[in-house]
Amino acid sequence: MRKPLRKTWMIASALTLGMAVFTPLQAGAASQETTKDVTIQIEQQIKGTIKNIVGDGINVKGKDGKNYFIGFHKFSDEQIEKMNLVEGQEITVEGSVLKDYAEFYTFDVYKKELPKEIPTEDLKKLESMFTAIKKLEKEEKYDEVEKMYAAMDKITKPYVLASWQPISFEQYIDEYGFSEKNIVIKDSEKKQLKSIYEEWVKFEKAGKEVKAQEKLDEFYKILQPYLDELYPPTPFDEYMASMELDIPAEVVVKLKTIYEKAQKADKDNSIELSDQLWGEFYEIINPYFKPIPFEEFIADFDFEIRAADKKQLQLLYEEAITLDKDGKQEQSEAKWDALYKIVDPYFLENKEILISASKLTFKGQTYFPQ
Repeated sequence: MRKPLRKTWMIASALTLGMAVFTPLQAGAASQETTKDVTIQIEQQIKGTIKNIVGDGINVKGKDGKNYFIGFHKFSDEQIEKMNLVEGQEITVEGSVLKDYAEFYTFDVYKKELPKEIPTEDLKKLESMFTAIKKLEKEEKYDEVEKMYAAMDKITKPYVLASWQPISFEQYIDEYGFSEKNIVIKDSEKKQLKSIYEEWVKFEKAGKEVKAQEKLDEFYKILQPYLDELYPPTPFDEYMASMELDIPAEVVVKLKTIYEKAQKADKDNSIELSDQLWGEFYEIINPYFKPIPFEEFIADFDFEIRAADKKQLQLLYEEAITLDKDGKQEQSEAKWDALYKIVDPYFLENKEILISASKLTFKGQTYFPQ
């Protein structure tokens, strides 16, 4: 965790057409002990209370006072959904201890998302390539990692496409929610869109990526005006009102000009210009954000700070804030560094222990990976 002052807004959109995309995560190997060339998994049992639930696991406060992250990567999505876990629930966990989050993503986890039709021979090739990726990642050869994943995609894509069941055009359009906003697509354009969509499906199924992309571009060129109506850009005045900042009138005028240019760059998909303009916008606006009080700053720390350290931290925090406001960045950074020199040992002491769960027990029920 570092200085929570600068704020970054990212505008991102992802459009899918009912086709599963398998994105490689970071990967690694389970925590191990090695004795005479024999690898032994370190298994640990912990009991505790669920603090919060995330997509692929839970944070647990152990009865031993330690913090744990329990990864459910070995369990199926259906199993996790049926568990119906809730915060505050007591749970017993058994599993292997890992060194970092990357180690949760094993070949078995990767394989779970693949079509069942992939033959054993190809699975062996994929496992060998996956193992090679682990080595390349440790060596930080990320260009080679990317090439290896691309080679794996060439093996899996025919099976993915063969098992892919695209949703119908009507279902796809309905999922946008145009009708909820009383946005009506012209009949003539709807017919065009349906025809293009079906051609896109045909080209995707045939593995003709270039032609499929051309159809996709054609599809969204027609649909874009309706998407603009569905997701209209926030007017500048409304956006500024939501900020609740006290900014001089002459600065507001300058900000409005940059804001409108940035929105146009977004619409034109001019990524470099958009980044530049939004950077300028927030460089101007950042000094007007009011720093949060010290007590609020440390409220999210999941540990108690000794009184003497807390007093020193408050002094450093307030000095850093003042220097930031005065634009004295170099002096400010020195204060932040001094602040985190005190805080970092607390973070290290309270660092989460990572466990890849192989057995879960709660409410009298026991669960194993399927």
